Amino acid sequence: MSFPILLLPLTLSSFCLLLVLISCFSGGYSSSSSSAAPTRIGKGYRLISFEKTSDGGFLGHLQVNQKNNVYGPDIPLLQLYVKHESENRLRVHITDEEKQRWEVPYNLLPRDQPPAPKQAIGRSRKKPTSVLEIAGSELIFLHTIDPFSFAVTRRSNGQTLFNSSSAGADSFGEMVFKDQYLEISTQLPGDASLYGLGENTQPHGIKLYPNDPYTLYTTDVSAINLNTDLYGSHPVYMELRNAGDKPYAHAVLLLNGNGMDVFYRGNSLTYKLIGGVFDFYFFVGPTPLDVVDQYTSFIGRPAPMPYWSLGFHQCRWGYHNLSVVEDVVENYKKAKIPLDVIWNDDDHMDGHKDFTLNPINYPRPKLLAFLEKIHSIGMKYIVLIDPGIGVNSSYGVYQRAIANDVFIKYEGEPYLAQVWPGAVNFPDFLNPKTVAWWGDEIQRFHELVPVDGLWIDMNEASNFCSGKCTIPEGKQCPSGTGPGWECCLDCKNITKTRWDDPPYKINASGLQVPIGFKTIATSAVHYNGVLEYDAHSLYGFSQAMATHKALQGLEGKRPFILSRSTYVGSGKYAAHWTGDNKGTWEDLKYSISTVLNFGIFGVPMVGADICGFYPAPTEELCNRWIEVGAFYPFSRDHANYYSPRQELYQLESVTKSAQNALGMRYKLLPYLYTLTYFAHISGAPIARPLFFSFPAFKECHGLSTQFLLGSSLMVSPVLEQGETNVKALFPPGSWYNVFDMTQTVVSKGQYFTLDAPLHVVNVHLYQNTILPMQQGGMISKEARMTPFTLIVSFPAGASKGEAKGSLYLDNDELPEMKLGNGYSTYVELYATLDQGIVKVWSEVEEGKFALDKGWIIEKVTVLGVGASEKISALEINGSPVAPDACNIELSSMKQKHLRDLEDGQENSKSLMVDITGLKLPVGESFSMSWKMGIQG
Repeated sequence: MSFPILLLPLTLSSFCLLLVLISCFSGGYSSSSSSAAPTRIGKGYRLISFEKTSDGGFLGHLQVNQKNNVYGPDIPLLQLYVKHESENRLRVHITDEEKQRWEVPYNLLPRDQPPAPKQAIGRSRKKPTSVLEIAGSELIFLHTIDPFSFAVTRRSNGQTLFNSSSAGADSFGEMVFKDQYLEISTQLPGDASLYGLGENTQPHGIKLYPNDPYTLYTTDVSAINLNTDLYGSHPVYMELRNAGDKPYAHAVLLLNGNGMDVFYRGNSLTYKLIGGVFDFYFFVGPTPLDVVDQYTSFIGRPAPMPYWSLGFHQCRWGYHNLSVVEDVVENYKKAKIPLDVIWNDDDHMDGHKDFTLNPINYPRPKLLAFLEKIHSIGMKYIVLIDPGIGVNSSYGVYQRAIANDVFIKYEGEPYLAQVWPGAVNFPDFLNPKTVAWWGDEIQRFHELVPVDGLWIDMNEASNFCSGKCTIPEGKQCPSGTGPGWECCLDCKNITKTRWDDPPYKINASGLQVPIGFKTIATSAVHYNGVLEYDAHSLYGFSQAMATHKALQGLEGKRPFILSRSTYVGSGKYAAHWTGDNKGTWEDLKYSISTVLNFGIFGVPMVGADICGFYPAPTEELCNRWIEVGAFYPFSRDHANYYSPRQELYQLESVTKSAQNALGMRYKLLPYLYTLTYFAHISGAPIARPLFFSFPAFKECHGLSTQFLLGSSLMVSPVLEQGETNVKALFPPGSWYNVFDMTQTVVSKGQYFTLDAPLHVVNVHLYQNTILPMQQGGMISKEARMTPFTLIVSFPAGASKGEAKGSLYLDNDELPEMKLGNGYSTYVELYATLDQGIVKVWSEVEEGKFALDKGWIIEKVTVLGVGASEKISALEINGSPVAPDACNIELSSMKQKHLRDLEDGQENSKSLMVDITGLKLPVGESFSMSWKMGIQG
C-alpha cells in the first residue's frame, strides 16, 4: 500500500495548492533547476602538502584560495586521502581537516576508515611538488596543485575516467566545499554511455540523458513521475565507452547519503550536495560484469534468495477479509496459473497497526488453518509492515517502543507524524536498542502468524504531514471517511534552522519542495545526535538491515524482505519493487529501465507491479504486461485499493497469456535460481541490458525495450498498443526461440520483425549456451522435483562449436547460499561439436545433495547442428548404448531460419536433435556423445 504524494499529472487546483504549501513551508527561495546556466562559485583550493601514510595511502591538505559566502562560508582547510584499496578499486576521500563530518555510518556499510581529521596538524608537512601521480596496478591517480583537481586514468590504455579540472571546461567550475554545499565535477567524452544515478523513472531509457534532472533523495513520490527523485538513492554510475573497437566499462560511486543534484550535460557531470563529504570509489572494470562484481564486493553481495521467491506472487491492497484471500488462491488453482506466494497489504491489520491482526476480518484461528493448508503444498504468505508505529497507549508495540526509547526525537520528544494508523512515531534504526526491539516485535508477530517474509513499505520515510505536529483535541484523526492520506494533525512548518531550510535547494520531488516536505523533519535527531538532515536517505536501508537480522534469527532460515526504499548496499538484505506505477503502456516500458538499473545498483531481485498499481490497465495491456513481468526477477501482480480486480484469472485472454509466459518461467526456474547464486557470489544482475553480453555492439548500448536474463536468454516483448509483431534487435549470432526451438534467428547484428500475437512473447536463447530446464508446475516446490532437460545451443549450421552452462542447487531454507555445507551441488555443463561428433558432459562439485534429492536429466536437446539427420554411435559414460534396449529415443528435426523465411526460402541449414528417456543423475558427472552424418 502506498500514498501518491505527487501523483502527476496534477489537477490545476492541486498544483496551485502544492505551490502554496511549498512557499509557506520554505518562506520562498531561489531556483536551482537543471536548465539554469552553470554557475562558478569561488576559485577552488590549492594543495599545500602531500605525503605517504603508514597504511599505504597518501594524505594531503588543501587550503581555500578565495573565500566567498555563496551558500555559506567555505571550509578553509580540507584533508585529502587517496588509496588504492585493491587492484581494481581506488578511493579518493575529501573532508574537513579540523572536525569530523557526517559520513555514511561505517557500521552500516563496512569499509576502511581514512585518517581522522587533525592527524597531521602540528607535524612538518611535505610540499606536494614531489608527487604528481599515484599508480596502482590498474588505475592511476593524478592531481594538479593550484587550483587543486584530480584525475583517474586507466593504466592499460591511458583512458581518463574522471577529471575534476575545470581547465577548458565551460560547464563547471572548481571544487567547492562548504558545510551545506559541496560541488565537484568531471569532464566526460561526448560519446560515452552512462547508466545509473537513481532511483528515478527515466523516460528516455536506461542511458542517462543529457540535461535530464537527476536528484537523489529518498521520497514517497509515485513512480509515474518522470525524472523525479523516488524511493531510493544510488549515487553510482557505470560508464561504457570504446577505445578503438574495444569496449571498456568502469563505475564511479560517490558514497554520500545527503540529498544531491547531479547534472549530466553530455560532456560533463556535476555533483551538488547539501552535506557530508566527498568519498569517491572508482571501479576499473573493464567489462560491465567486472564492474558489478567489484562494486558489490565493496558494498555487499546481493542477498541469497529462497527458491520460492522466484515463483509468481499475487497481492492487492483491498483483500478485505481472509475469505477473499482464500478465493484468490483457489481461483489461481482453477485457472491453472502458477502461484507461489499470496500477500496481504495492510488489510490483515487491526486499525492499520503493525504486528496486529484484525480479529473480525482475519481471525487468527482461521488464518492459521489457511496457512497450514498452503504451507503443506509449498505456498508462502507475506505481509506488509510500515515503519510508523501508531501512537496508542493501549497498543503493546507502542508501549514497548516507549519503554525502550526507540523513536526519532524532535526537541527531546518522539517526532510525531501521520501515516495509515493516524498519529505515529518513527523507530530510529541507527539505535542498537531499536534494532533489538524491532527484532523482538518481529518474533512476537511470527509467533502470532508464521509469515514467510516481510514487506517493508513507506520507509523513505513517508509522512502524510509536514513540520511539527500535535494530535488535535476534540476530533478523530483520521476521521475514517475520505482518503486516508489527508493530514489531520495540527501542524506548523519548521523553517527556523538551517537544516530545515538549507541555502541550496535540491530539486526535491521534481519541484524543489522543501526537503522536510511529507517526511520526517530534517532537524529531527537520531541516535548519538545524528540529524535526519544527514541520515534521511538511509532510513529504508537501516530498516532492511534490522529486519534481515530479525528474520534470520527466527528459525535460522533464509530471509525474504521486499523494501521500497533502498540505498547503496540494500541488495545485501532485501529485494525491491519499483513502487507505485500505473496501468499504462508508458509505465510498462519504463519498468524495464528501472529493473535493469537496479541490477547495476546491486539489487538484482527486482520487479514492477504487473498490470500497474494505479487503475486501470486495459485487457490488452495486462496481457502484454504479464508477458514482460513473467521474466522480471521478482514477479508480482499488485493493485491499488481503488483499482478493478486484476488477478491474472479475471480475464480469459490474460489467463491464456499468463499460462504461457509463467509456464515458461516455471520451466526456467533452475536457470533463474542459478542466476541468483551468481548474483550472490559475484553481483551479476539477473536481468541485465544487452550491452552486458555484447559491449562491443554499440547498437545495444541504449536499448531499453529488450533485456537479457543472465548472459544468453533475451526477452523481446510487445510494448505498444495494438501491435501483433515486434521489431527486435538481435546481436550477431544464432538465437533460438525457447517456445519453439525449431525457430531460429541468424543475425549479423540487425533488427528482425517477429510475430507476436496477443498471447505470445518472444524469448530467445543465444548460441554457445547450455540451458538447464525442468518441466514446470503450478508451484515451485513441485516444479523443482521434475526431471531436467539440457538445451545445448551451437551456432546454426556450424560444423564446429562449443557451449557451456551451469546449475546450482541447494537447500534454499539455509541462510547461506554456498558450497561446502553438504546441502548444495554445483554442476558445470559442457558441449562440443566437431566433425560430426557431438559431446555433452558435466563436472559436478559436491553431488551428494542432488543425489539425495533424486534429480535426473531426462532429455538433452541440441540446437543448430549442421549435419544430416542420421544419428549413430551413442555412448554414455564411455559405454555404447543401444537406444531401443534402454528406452532411449533419438530424433532430429530441421530448423527454420528467420533469415531464410524473410528471403522466401524454406531450406533449413541446421537441425534440432532430441535424446529422450535418459536417467542421468544430476549429482554425478556424466559424458555422452554421438555421431551425426556430415551434411554433403
